[in-house]
Amino acid sequence: MTFEAHRSPGKPKLLIVDDDEGLLKQMKWALAEEYDVTLAEDRESALKAFQKKRPEIVALDLGLPPMPASVEEGLAALSEMLAVDPRAKIIVITGRGEKKHALEAVACGAYDFLNKPVDVHELKIVLRRASYLAGLEREYHMLMNSSEPGFQDMIGGSPQMLEVFTTVRKVAASDIPVLITGESGTGKELVAKAIHNLSPKNKGPFVAISCGAIPDNLIESELFGHERGAFTDAHVQRKGRIEMAEAGTLLLDEIGELPLALQVKLLRFLQEQMIERIGGREIIKVDTRVLTATNRDLNEAMKRGSFREDLYFRIGVITIHLPRLKDRDGDIPLLSQAFLNRYALQAKKRLTGFTPQAIDALEAYDWPGNVRELENKIKRAVVMAEGKRIKPEDLNMKDSGPKPEVGLKEAREAAERKLVLSTLAKNQDNMTRAAEDLGISRPTLYELIERLGIRR
Repeated sequence: MTFEAHRSPGKPKLLIVDDDEGLLKQMKWALAEEYDVTLAEDRESALKAFQKKRPEIVALDLGLPPMPASVEEGLAALSEMLAVDPRAKIIVITGRGEKKHALEAVACGAYDFLNKPVDVHELKIVLRRASYLAGLEREYHMLMNSSEPGFQDMIGGSPQMLEVFTTVRKVAASDIPVLITGESGTGKELVAKAIHNLSPKNKGPFVAISCGAIPDNLIESELFGHERGAFTDAHVQRKGRIEMAEAGTLLLDEIGELPLALQVKLLRFLQEQMIERIGGREIIKVDTRVLTATNRDLNEAMKRGSFREDLYFRIGVITIHLPRLKDRDGDIPLLSQAFLNRYALQAKKRLTGFTPQAIDALEAYDWPGNVRELENKIKRAVVMAEGKRIKPEDLNMKDSGPKPEVGLKEAREAAERKLVLSTLAKNQDNMTRAAEDLGISRPTLYELIERLGIRR
């Protein structure tokens, strides 16, 4: 995928730290059009500038005065800046023979590293990517700080989810019936809770029941309750879920699984707001708002005769459709960060974010299980992570791209190998330019070369 600098009211802030005054001026001239550039020549001035400007991105030379021949000052500056802002994207710059120091810096929290002499074109690509990720993280924190009380567990900045939020606000104030549709794992119960939280009934209970998870012979009792002695094992009177939701909200999840006989009884309740417990003769009036949800196509169910049209028109006055996670533009990194923060806190682990390769893997995957699957992936990654940032192997997604069918594997790998080799040759083995031509990140290209067994 292609990364662009995150759109914000102003230019992204960039701090460049190097003891070579000529190089500083050259880099500022090359980058000033895209970034609000600040320069510093040593650790002390760099920390002051960082605290004052709070740049999203830093290009940091590890060899700084008064000991430019060692990396102590640079690593100390890295630690001090990350202590001020752990989300800062710091790209360290080292001599070609100092890869071990660059890896040490990455282990300490640096975003990426470049070797000297710095290729300005390569630097620009790395900076744009860092700016993109910094923008996503900033967007996440803005969403968290500005979220309404009713939407605590719902995260999304995509146009698709903003439309859902708008509809929720509109329908929450009334008792109008709402049908929530979407694939499994898209968050239908969270939408129902948000409607309840923003409604006049928010002081009452929120009760949810899955119509597909309860056997047919028990679902009527679960919904409507029963009197003592109504059937075998009915030793005591029991209220049903509808009564339990008195003065609150009832969510009937998987409404498409409700047996036809109970659909008639539910329709009568929705029309009259009255019920009878099984085995009882008393008419009970219940003031409950009923919301419904399904991952099935109810139109197809009506054609097959397994769902009543009159019930459908009763429950579906307003329909809120939840998009697949893959169709939510830009929400995967936001949700990933939210789950990372939640589970890292629970596990008492200091994790600052994701590596570029991990973001690539997350955004390339199709997510058939939607948000629920993403949450489980991040939960696993928090347990497995050993460094400060989540890697693809922590997510168990190193090879998470689409799998070719048996018999096509060799053909696909041959085509990939040919394309990668020709692109590397065209760019004279410049990895950054080759990655840009291929539309992937530089770390992803390294992984692709390793997987295809290409010798450079």
